Amino acid sequence: MSHGSSPASWTAVLVCLAGFTIGGIALIPEPHWVPFTIGAALAVIAGPLGLIMSRMGFGAERAPGHGATAHGVDEHRGVTD
Repeated sequence: MSHGSSPASWTAVLVCLAGFTIGGIALIPEPHWVPFTIGAALAVIAGPLGLIMSRMGFGAERAPGHGATAHGVDEHRGVTD
């Protein structure tokens, strides 16, 4: 099992980490709002970026037995519709 490790997830994590790092450095020793805003925007964009990459085929495959079955029922969660 890969635990979700994929190019999409790694890209999202690294972009988010870069955003937090840029935003955090921009606040030392006094706030510089333009780099802080750029860092905040990167952190916010990371989630949709990972989702888009995952839907383009760069995400991890689901493990067998996880998610909805052919009847729309997951044996662990009940009805999924």
